[in-house]
Amino acid sequence: MVCIPCIVIPVLLWVYKRFLEPIIYPFISPFINKFWPKKAVQEPAPGIAKNAETSNGTSTPQSNGEATANSSAAVPDKKTD
Repeated sequence: MVCIPCIVIPVLLWVYKRFLEPIIYPFISPFINKFWPKKAVQEPAPGIAKNAETSNGTSTPQSNGEATANSSAAVPDKKTD
């Protein structure tokens, strides 16, 4: 069973985005632009850019001796006493 707000809130948001926002937005946009002005994207600091180039978005996981789904370590199926 789905709660009532889980149905009503998405429907109200859809109605707002579809029908009300095109009417209301031209009136409120000057006020929004005063509060949140668009700022130019700046280059990151040299230390951050250098670190990003060396890592290339990849990370090497550190092993704690246990096997993972990607590792090649063999996991015995049976107990050995």
